[in-house]
Amino acid sequence: MGSAVGKPAFLVGIDLGTTNTVVAYADTSDAQAGIKLFAIEQLVAPGEVGARPLLPSLRYHPAAGELAAGDLTLPWPQQELELEHAVLGALARQLGAQVPGRLVSSAKSWLSHANVDRQAPILPWGADADVAKVSPVAASASYLAYVRAAWNHRFPHAPLEEQELVLTIPASFDEGARALTLAAARLAGLPALRLVEEPQAAFYDYLHRRRATLREDLAATRRILVCDVGGGTTDFSLIDVAFDDDGAPQLTRSSVGNHLILGGDNMDLALAHLVETRMAAGVEGGMKLSAARLSQLMERCRAAKELLLSNDAPESTTVTLLGAGSRLIGGSRSADVTRAEVAAMVVDGFFPKVELGDTAKKGRAGIVEFGLPYAQDAAITRHLASFLHQHQGELPDTLLLNGGVFRADALARRLAETLAHWRGQPLTILHNDNPDVAVARGAVAYALARRGQAPRIGGGSPRSYFLVLGEAGKDQRAVCILPRGSASGEEIRLTQRLFALRLGRPVRFHLATSLYEAGTPPKLGEIVDLDAGEYLRLPPLASVLHAGDAGNDKREIAVQLATVMTEVGTLEVHCVAEADASMRWLLEFQLRGEEETPAETVSVSPRVKEAIEKIERIFGGKAQKVETKEVRQLRQHLERGLGGRESWETPLLRQLFDALLLRARGRRRSAEHERVWLNLTGYCLRPGYGDALDPWRIEQLWALFDTGVQHHKDNQVCAEWWTLWRRVAGGLSSEQQLRLLDDFAFNLQADAAQRGSRPVTLVNGSDDDMLRLGASLECIPGAYKAEVGAWLLKRLEKAGRKDEAADTNTLWALARVGARQPFHGSAHEVVDSASVADWLTVLLALDWKKVEPAAFAAAHLARMTGDRSRDIGDDLRATILARLKAVGAPPLWQTMVSEVTQLDETATKRILGEALPPGLKLIG
Repeated sequence: MGSAVGKPAFLVGIDLGTTNTVVAYADTSDAQAGIKLFAIEQLVAPGEVGARPLLPSLRYHPAAGELAAGDLTLPWPQQELELEHAVLGALARQLGAQVPGRLVSSAKSWLSHANVDRQAPILPWGADADVAKVSPVAASASYLAYVRAAWNHRFPHAPLEEQELVLTIPASFDEGARALTLAAARLAGLPALRLVEEPQAAFYDYLHRRRATLREDLAATRRILVCDVGGGTTDFSLIDVAFDDDGAPQLTRSSVGNHLILGGDNMDLALAHLVETRMAAGVEGGMKLSAARLSQLMERCRAAKELLLSNDAPESTTVTLLGAGSRLIGGSRSADVTRAEVAAMVVDGFFPKVELGDTAKKGRAGIVEFGLPYAQDAAITRHLASFLHQHQGELPDTLLLNGGVFRADALARRLAETLAHWRGQPLTILHNDNPDVAVARGAVAYALARRGQAPRIGGGSPRSYFLVLGEAGKDQRAVCILPRGSASGEEIRLTQRLFALRLGRPVRFHLATSLYEAGTPPKLGEIVDLDAGEYLRLPPLASVLHAGDAGNDKREIAVQLATVMTEVGTLEVHCVAEADASMRWLLEFQLRGEEETPAETVSVSPRVKEAIEKIERIFGGKAQKVETKEVRQLRQHLERGLGGRESWETPLLRQLFDALLLRARGRRRSAEHERVWLNLTGYCLRPGYGDALDPWRIEQLWALFDTGVQHHKDNQVCAEWWTLWRRVAGGLSSEQQLRLLDDFAFNLQADAAQRGSRPVTLVNGSDDDMLRLGASLECIPGAYKAEVGAWLLKRLEKAGRKDEAADTNTLWALARVGARQPFHGSAHEVVDSASVADWLTVLLALDWKKVEPAAFAAAHLARMTGDRSRDIGDDLRATILARLKAVGAPPLWQTMVSEVTQLDETATKRILGEALPPGLKLIG
């Protein structure tokens, strides 16, 4: 069957689930054929190719020699995205349950995890160094590429990329996660598709299946709750039902819930902890599984959970964890779990009987493991109570359940009973004949609805979007730029406000979205107080915009903001010239991992103008006769007008940095000029992030790196050079930090012959300069950090406790290099826990009463994260904690080791080497 351009042969829905990927389709030339499931050819067992409608969304990287080459043969050529020897599908899950540390799962949950680099190769999380890794984006792309290859093998004349595609996502995905999902699709060769939210897709499936009897089925329904609990996420949506004059139901989605990384994975993990405790009971000294082995145990517990919660379940079952390597059988361990235990843990733990007023707990009560930020409260019923409380109005009278979790009848019954209790009367349950495939079928039904061939749900944008107007920390007002309910594809322009846009220079806007809105949504242009409700800050919109012709690239023009919820399902914001609407610039979301301080552009006050004039006098283009003393005292002169520099907030610091960067050439006038410029520039851009335009600033600053310093014989100039890069290291990429590491290594290790051939622009650095720099490079691979730590331990041993200052600096650097919780780096690049355990053994040999920094370093090396792949062993943790108590260490240090906690301002200042700018908070 062919497919002409613009006339796809098929409508295709893809549910890229945490546990299963499901593909459904409908033939556009045969409306009566209905929606079918695409049987994806996949590996089922070595040497055997089978066909099933479900493709588990899992990757497995077998070690060389575990499988013969023929065992991995597929009916189509290897795809560009495929890792060599990677296995996808049912065999991946089967092998992952047998051999630890090689299974990639929950890639979709990782796409929404903003505190890691989602485009870096970090999965499988906690795997050994010799295991090939992929990024969450690449993992998602590889699943889609697999689907594309399977489809194109079966339908060579109707390639998947030419069909009308709908990809499902959690309703709670923010704009960042949606953008990354589309990026994964493009990597897989699927550049054109639409996104639809999973709860909505599940309901579309119901509408399509029941389209002939819909009036009768929904006659008594006024509000429907769609509850979708999958392997990795939980989503709630409310759909209101009204009837037109002809009695036909009119459906409007009125609310969607917040993002919750909470689902079947959490239940399996809780059960795995129970089984692990039982397996350890017969082992002398106890037993704690590695992160990879725990992941393996989870796969076993998943099957046990589904068995014991099913109809006609046995009283108990045995969970067996095979040994590793040559002890595959002899090293295996088993534990029994009963139906009553699983019911108590899963049903009562995740679906407890609660009252409507019992909203989700804010404390740290959830399970934290494998690096994912699971919901703090594990009780799904409490999260539902919070959702219904926020979206005040009539309680739902009808329930549609979706997701693999509800294959367990006990969970479906408990949720229905809880809702009935809140209402004081039973509610209608809409039949979902197959939760595993409903979302994929519903994606096709959504495509049919767009063509007018099936019932459609109205409602437009599920949330309102706002432009933040005020200065960070001072004015929390925002103006509505896209009201809730705005139709997809309909552009809305904010004509009430004009913005001055300077072309060729960076511009940024901070957006927020409503987590919930009770009653009438705000109108376009309406001002809201962000402190008065629950709003979520979105990644900032930032770009350097150009006119297209170089001659006009520096002018300032008046623009308005135009916003649209695209047909694809993502938010787009354009700057549109007031005078010429044909001049438009698309603003891109910045998806960097760390928290951003919402620092709106501050107005240039007279005091700031005066400060910039002082910078101009010292470093400006026209050389002025300035005494050396005046250059040296520039900082003091700035502080007289602006207050002590410790009080300078991020917006002010960045304005000063911009002024200094524009006058960078002036630093070469004298050694004093260069010392002062380097010192102030690094201070004003620290820690290298925190403002939406900092990536652009880092790019401009990094352009100066290869030129080095002008006055390279001045030791203080060289020291300030390395201080600058240490201060802004948090904004540098891993490649840039590796470049710094090269200079670090040369300055420390080069012999006399090598120093004679050193690059002209390589700046000298003392051991102390290099120590502070090396400790700040959080984005380099963990193996390199381990080498830096080994050098620090040798330095400590060489000092022989005779040089207290050397001890203090070295121990501080060791704490920073081996920290379990990085400040700006991704958690996947921390030093391995075995190396850190060796370092702690060295520290335990010191007298912590006499060498207080040793206790400080130990507290950071032993800090608890809740992530088993990063945390040290329990016995060593107990030893460190006992020693901290014995020497009377500060309570915070003890708490850091015993539980997951945040650092206070004093501890943050000490571990970073100086205070963060006021208003900028680092969040782990």
